[in-house]
Amino acid sequence: MAVNIDEQGLTNEQGEQLTPLQAGLDRPPQLRAARVRQQSIIKTVVLVATLLFLFIPLASMLLFTVRHPLSGRWSLAAWQAIFTGNGESLGADLTVLWQGLGTSLALCVVTVVIMLLLMVPTMVIVHIRSKRLERAIEWVATLPLTIPAIVLVVGLGPIYRWLSADVLSTNPIWLCFAYVILVMPFSFRALAVGLNSIDVKTLCEASRSLGASWPRVFFRVIIPNLWQAILSASFISIAVVLGEYTVASLLGRMNLQVALFQLGQSNSQISTAMSLLALLFGVILLVALDLISDRIRNRKDK
Repeated sequence: MAVNIDEQGLTNEQGEQLTPLQAGLDRPPQLRAARVRQQSIIKTVVLVATLLFLFIPLASMLLFTVRHPLSGRWSLAAWQAIFTGNGESLGADLTVLWQGLGTSLALCVVTVVIMLLLMVPTMVIVHIRSKRLERAIEWVATLPLTIPAIVLVVGLGPIYRWLSADVLSTNPIWLCFAYVILVMPFSFRALAVGLNSIDVKTLCEASRSLGASWPRVFFRVIIPNLWQAILSASFISIAVVLGEYTVASLLGRMNLQVALFQLGQSNSQISTAMSLLALLFGVILLVALDLISDRIRNRKDK
């Protein structure tokens, strides 16, 4: 192909303008190398700034747990108290911490079960039947993101007062109903991504044409293809429940964050150390999610 260079730029024999790539021309190697170096420097600066923004507060928390703020003495007593379960030498009663931790773990299990029983069948049915209704459910599911937790407590307070007095009890496990509302936006988005990544209608029609019942289609065809989305929704819900403080505190219930706050009144080092462990647990959940997702993807590819 003949290329002409005129006032209009690069043109072919018919007078049509060409891009440098179409004309077979490229930048000199020196310019390309300089551009690559510039991009790599920008990426490095952004990455370092992000890591500093994330890890400097965590490093400060870790330093606070091993160095006494008044005397400057270095000690692992706060960590030893957590792993041995004895904080009497530091003037802290760890009973409330274990009570809050146990309550939060139980709330994680119950909240995830209720969320999956409520969200997965509803989203699958709506995804198959009506796109318009799916958008309405999306609006309802994401509504808790726009409502502050303290406003939710104002509405949930009378309901929980009635439930505690006349129907259920004051056991913190019943916070699961409020927590299902809080995790709904995150679980909806994770499940929606999973549903949009597969052709649910085609799978259902093919299974039904082969004689499978609807329960069999749901449990043997759709659920195996949604495992990654279900795990994502579950892990995100666990992270939200473990970090929730406002609802439990204002409703007068005990969970991990409320226990950490109360423990911080007597020994802030132990409270900070336990907060770091809770953050580490969240990171482990995310890494586990990534590893499980890769294994499921590799198994499908095989």
